[in-house]
Amino acid sequence: MHGERKMRWLIWEVFFILSGLSSSPSPAPEAFVGVQDGHFQLNGSPFVFNGFNSYWMMSVAADPNQRHKVSNVFHDAASAALTVCRTWAFADGGSPALQISPGVYDEIVFQGLDFVICEAKKYGIRMILSLVNNYKDYGGREQYVRWAKAAGVDIYNDDDFYTNQLIKSYYKNHVQRVLTRKNTISGLRYMDDPTIMGWELMNEPRCQLDSSGNTINRWVEEMGSYVKSIDKQHLVGIGMEGFCGDSSPTKIKSNPNSYRLGTDFLTNNLNKDIDFATIHAYPDAWLPGQSEATKMAFLEEWITIHWTDSKTILKKPLIFEEFGKSTRGQNQTSNVRDRDSFLSKVYSIIYNLARNGATMAGGLVWQVMAEGMESYYDGYEIVLPQNPSTNAIITQQSNKMAALNIKTQHHLNNRY
Repeated sequence: MHGERKMRWLIWEVFFILSGLSSSPSPAPEAFVGVQDGHFQLNGSPFVFNGFNSYWMMSVAADPNQRHKVSNVFHDAASAALTVCRTWAFADGGSPALQISPGVYDEIVFQGLDFVICEAKKYGIRMILSLVNNYKDYGGREQYVRWAKAAGVDIYNDDDFYTNQLIKSYYKNHVQRVLTRKNTISGLRYMDDPTIMGWELMNEPRCQLDSSGNTINRWVEEMGSYVKSIDKQHLVGIGMEGFCGDSSPTKIKSNPNSYRLGTDFLTNNLNKDIDFATIHAYPDAWLPGQSEATKMAFLEEWITIHWTDSKTILKKPLIFEEFGKSTRGQNQTSNVRDRDSFLSKVYSIIYNLARNGATMAGGLVWQVMAEGMESYYDGYEIVLPQNPSTNAIITQQSNKMAALNIKTQHHLNNRY
């Protein structure tokens, strides 16, 4: 009878997951996510997921009076069965700054990040933490260059970020400081916390001075190795958009408008210290004036090309890490409907590729916010309780990806 009761319980658990109902909260992450045979692995089984971006979390959590917004997003995300969140582990200069100046940190802001990680664990959500920005928002490369200039170093271009020894030492110091940070709430060093799924070297690296990708490749080799020298438990990604480069000249035409922005998807991700590959895509911004059919055709090809390369050449998992559709415009109802249609199509592509091989690990929609965050709105914001149709589409995708995990685990463990 005990075996029959266990069988019935497991069947009901599957029913609850597939139906979008939760019989119990998501378990707190206790095991590290790894990589094996080209897919993410968790507790001995392949791991696929549906997730989201919320870049602002640390900055908002730096104010204890605003932390409920972080908690609300994690609550809403967990209710939609989202299991991975990507956010910034940087704020260089400006206000509120995590890194006020090279090596000088604001403890209050760091405690905001402590809170974010602990809240994620509470809701069973794993974190991907990005370590610096390509853009000037939140400081980024430009701030590192200004710091070096202030120290008397001759700097000629922001792309010197990748080659200047002093700037590289600033970046390494930041990496070391974040990875070895002891969380004031949990007592765990970040490098020992399995709530963190992985580190990203940079958000959307680009290098205008060297379109070949070689400059960024040397930087990735150096910094990927440095991260691994400190933390061998967590995964490392680059944070790339996916632009093809000199290693695959016939695929450069697949880049939107044949962009060449100093990265090489294959060469950069083949680095031994890089565990997973990423792509981003914003067809509306990349292909302005084109028809919706043209944009979707581009997007499907963009995803498929990188999935194929990840599976056959890189042999590493792929995350579709940023995608979204703005709802800004005069007709809000129509714009939300267009966004829902876009997300449905993207999720269908992701799911079908994941079903055919776990190299496609999942997608992270841009971006989820809480109520009362209008000052952060960029047109891509999704406030789940206020957007029931979008929430339903996201939840359905989460449940479908979760079902793939259950199916795989059933196959491997013969549990039922």
